[in-house]
Amino acid sequence: MDRSGGGVRRRGLPALLGVALLGLVAGCSGAGALGAEEGVETVTVAIVSNPQMEDAISLSPQFEQEHPGIRLRFVSLSENEARAKITASVATGGGEFDAVMISNYETPQWAQNGWLTDLTPLMDRTPGYDPGDFLPTVRDALSFQGRMYSVPFYAESSFLMYRKDLFAQAGLTMPAQPTWQQVADAAARLDDRSRGGNTAGICLRGKPGWGEMMAPFNTVVNTFGGRWYDPQWNAQLTSPQFEQAAQFYVDLARAHGIAGGSQAGFSECGTAFSQGNVAMWYDSTSAAGTVIDPEESRVVDQVGFAAAPVVATPSSGWLYSWSLAIPKTSPRVDAAWEFMSWMTDKAYVQRVGTQLGWESAPPGARNSTYDSPQYQQAAGAFADTVRDAIQRANPKQPTVQPVPYEGVQFLRIPEFQDLGTRVSQQMSAAIAGQITPAEALEQSQEYATTVGESYQP
Repeated sequence: MDRSGGGVRRRGLPALLGVALLGLVAGCSGAGALGAEEGVETVTVAIVSNPQMEDAISLSPQFEQEHPGIRLRFVSLSENEARAKITASVATGGGEFDAVMISNYETPQWAQNGWLTDLTPLMDRTPGYDPGDFLPTVRDALSFQGRMYSVPFYAESSFLMYRKDLFAQAGLTMPAQPTWQQVADAAARLDDRSRGGNTAGICLRGKPGWGEMMAPFNTVVNTFGGRWYDPQWNAQLTSPQFEQAAQFYVDLARAHGIAGGSQAGFSECGTAFSQGNVAMWYDSTSAAGTVIDPEESRVVDQVGFAAAPVVATPSSGWLYSWSLAIPKTSPRVDAAWEFMSWMTDKAYVQRVGTQLGWESAPPGARNSTYDSPQYQQAAGAFADTVRDAIQRANPKQPTVQPVPYEGVQFLRIPEFQDLGTRVSQQMSAAIAGQITPAEALEQSQEYATTVGESYQP
């Protein structure tokens, strides 16, 4: 999602596909042929046009060679377009797609609605697929009533990236598990702009969007002990804990964040950090590959990685997974599963590692990836930190007190896309100095109350 930038950017990656409209077919190998071949099934796949997924498209001719009875037709869409068009198609039973790329936000909701095919029987009858190899938190996040309805391509959490050289020069040491107060103190020490320098202390997202600013901000709310709703669905955005988290986030972004912080998203923070203009960056683990890529980053040898900062919870990293599912409307379940299982099994990780480089291997989904010596050699600086963050994520109890919803950086309710975006707009305005955090939350409380009332008896 926007919360992550959608995957690891790598040097030399060709622009394989542009953004496609629903009626526009992006060809890959034999996928461009619209005419049906006798004895051949064409599987239409709606996929997000992110680098990791583009890797899969570039390798898909190998799948077609190994499966001569199946042709692939990719509809490659930007993330926002993909969400809108896949949701519209699946929700209305449109039937345009045989396989769709969704996440752990949609999967349990859509499974409960009866929109997705139960993949558990398909996995069980596929030799060597080994669903037990999936990281348990990821597997659970893509399940409904103990059955998996989508399978993970890659997964991510959040962590803190920092400049080891700047910490050493300032006589600072980054704890393995920092607190937010320690991070704020370090940001104040390392921000040298008042002394004529150009290094901000930290980059925090301030760009509006439920998947942009709201992703890191929500983890701060959680670990401060805030919650969106109590168990009776009473909105809690003006509670002391939520207010403390909001004031802290806004103050830190305004005092020691980058210029124009109210419009800083994943991309803007990534550029600032990679160009050496930020001492710390709290964001998605998917950024790791970029900040250690010498063609993307000027600080390659100086980047350290630490767990997501905490206050009152043992961990605070988020959990997100891009995954593949089969809409109930698809008449080509077996053929769609053949491709999905190919793209998400252990052999695919090996294929990417050997053909495209181990730094390109899709992370976060399988334990076997992290157990691979080749992957550890390529990603050893952050691999274990990422796996630990994913394993420690707790969507069922993200904060201190009980909540009636699931999710760490989002609330797994259909209304959150709109609610989260509205609240993020208020918080972004606070970072811009247009309103106070208290004023932002007062308006946000009204939005949240309206949603909460729909869940009350």
